[in-house]
Amino acid sequence: MPELPEVEALAAYLRERAVGRTVDRLEIVAISALKTYDPPPTAVAGLTVTGAGRHGKFLDVEFGSEIHLVAHLARAGWLHYRDAFPATTPLKPGKGPIAVRVRLDDGSGFDLTEAGTKKSLAAYLVRDPAEVPGVSRLGPDALAVDLETFTARVTSRRGQIKGVLTDQEILAGIGNAYSDEILHVAKLSPFALTNKLTPEQLGRLFEAMRAVETDAVTRSVGQRAAELKGEKRSGFRVHARTGLPCPVCGDTVREVSFADTSLQYCPTCQTGGKPLADRRLSRIVR
Repeated sequence: MPELPEVEALAAYLRERAVGRTVDRLEIVAISALKTYDPPPTAVAGLTVTGAGRHGKFLDVEFGSEIHLVAHLARAGWLHYRDAFPATTPLKPGKGPIAVRVRLDDGSGFDLTEAGTKKSLAAYLVRDPAEVPGVSRLGPDALAVDLETFTARVTSRRGQIKGVLTDQEILAGIGNAYSDEILHVAKLSPFALTNKLTPEQLGRLFEAMRAVETDAVTRSVGQRAAELKGEKRSGFRVHARTGLPCPVCGDTVREVSFADTSLQYCPTCQTGGKPLADRRLSRIVR
């Protein structure tokens, strides 16, 4: 799933390539992806792309001063920029991975796509991004908070730190991948309870969050959209590295699986050398 660094990089790429161009037309190819009906897609034609940004993990493309295309790319969504499209005929709904296509006046444009059969990508055409329910519920951006705010947000909800870090109402932008990386840098178990974290541990966690997310943004911004996924994977220490050696201590990176996701961690760096057997059965001292 694209997280804060990748969405920031996609927005930067659109600012570089699309801002200043006029929209020829906006096509909704996957009807289920569009969650709004007013304004209609036809209202975007003739407007200028005036900006691109993000709200947590939501991408926001601004047309004129009136309409925003806000998209949550979900787990398998992505943005593909095209210097030229192969044909000008409208795409047929339900065919292929393309959910939304934006054609610009110079023949270029971009697609929002989603791989696989489970379709979760969501697109909204709104006059104000706050009209999007997921945006209106977001907590402060992970890269915008200071230590005091971070501490207050994280300790406001009792639970395992992995789940709290990825709760978008607590902090916006952190997902499964970078939470693994943050916890590894902070040397904390993903099952550590927020109400038992010491001020020193919270300070380490804050600094780890800032370092991991800032480094990922720095590496991602400026990359072409097609190269971002590879760049993301290349920077991981533990996430998606089950069975490989930890780059810090050499211990084997381990995994805990859930119904539809998993987490990775290093026992030596994070759990005192003890493996986490299961999220419900583990009795490791937090």
